Amino acid sequence: MPRALLPLLGTDDEVVAFFTEIADLDATDPSSHELEDGVCLASGARLEQFARAGSGDAFCFVGEGGEERTVVYVSLDGEAGPLGLGLAELVRLCLVAPWWRDAPGRTAEELRAVADEYREDLPDLDQRRDRAAQALGLDPAGLPSEAAALARLVELSRGPVAAACLVIGYEGDPLDPLFDATPSHP
Repeated sequence: MPRALLPLLGTDDEVVAFFTEIADLDATDPSSHELEDGVCLASGARLEQFARAGSGDAFCFVGEGGEERTVVYVSLDGEAGPLGLGLAELVRLCLVAPWWRDAPGRTAEELRAVADEYREDLPDLDQRRDRAAQALGLDPAGLPSEAAALARLVELSRGPVAAACLVIGYEGDPLDPLFDATPSHP
């Protein structure tokens, strides 16, 4: 059975440092995380916030269960969408592309520039990522590539997972998708 990741995201020093400072995911005090009143899933399934970004955006589990549940991001800017089928997939995304929020609507070249800026600002990014991955029991060599992680986000935003994870805002309207849900045509 895989190790529980959520407790480590809130207590392990290496992991907390990477996720709060670099990936902007703070799971250190889950009881303080509450969604804005009226924000819910269109399906009526449970939406449980377990972490937040510095901006106040929410990381939420969908439905009942444990860390295997789909993870949805709910932005205060009126966007929402699935980030992974389980916490482990979100963790891998944040480890390899902590700048994923800058991905919507960007070309591969623009994304490379964003990743390069992250590396310029954090020259020890890869070492910090590797230490956090190891503290979580993950082999850094087994992490997906940035491109694969971002392609997975697009895949989730276009499929049945996105439909099942449609978030309704407090005014009763569906929130905009995090990523363009329209398949691109050559």
